Amino acid sequence: MAEKAHPRGFLRRIAVATLAMVVLPLCAHAVYRVQQGGPSSYWEADWSSSGQLPRAVDSPAAMVRVYAARTGRWKGIFAVHTWIVVKDRNGSAYQRFDKVGWGSPLRVNAYAADGRWYSNNPYTVYAADGKKAEQLIPAIRAAVRVYPYRKYGDYGLWPGPNSNTFTACVLAAVPQLRATLPPTAIGKDYPCNGRWFSLRRTGKGFRLSLGGLAGINAGWIDGLEINALGAIIGLDIRRPALKLPGFGRIGMALNP
Repeated sequence: MAEKAHPRGFLRRIAVATLAMVVLPLCAHAVYRVQQGGPSSYWEADWSSSGQLPRAVDSPAAMVRVYAARTGRWKGIFAVHTWIVVKDRNGSAYQRFDKVGWGSPLRVNAYAADGRWYSNNPYTVYAADGKKAEQLIPAIRAAVRVYPYRKYGDYGLWPGPNSNTFTACVLAAVPQLRATLPPTAIGKDYPCNGRWFSLRRTGKGFRLSLGGLAGINAGWIDGLEINALGAIIGLDIRRPALKLPGFGRIGMALNP
């Protein structure tokens, strides 16, 4: 007579498989990052413009960009840094919003709008131009103004609130953006309201977060994401891609 599988054994296998899916990609990406090399300190890094944006005065249309760039040193194994850029119609300058872990946490125009981050070129997570951007910009600025973790001491490297928590909370406050951050944006799932348990609707989906340490995102925009200690494993169907810790998206870009 066949012996029944014990529920604990099944759960143990699930836990081991999940851990392997987190640890193995991170180890492989750590080897890759070591081989790539990079600046050893903030002062040695290149923070200049990557040349992706035209001069503001040469582009009369309104513009919104969300950028991500791999961060530096050991953090680059795990995470990217994200920020938001806006430009008004006929505006003469871009406006960049970041949250950082030193000095005044919420920075405006501290770096070039399309600047490199620890010498790493940024890539576009979201883009809007013209009329659509004009409609989004007031809501983006309003969300930046009321972002709750904007004071000295309001920065937590892990699980948050960090730079990616800021960007994610602004995107959540402006659902018309219909944008999601890459899986390597560690901290994006930290609750904007600071509560340990957070469950909210996200258009055609939902996000469940347990203090940013664990959770599930599911929906047309986010795809399916499982958060295990801040590392994301998942699948995107809208823009087909596999989501892995360290490597991020393997497949179609977020903003092709």
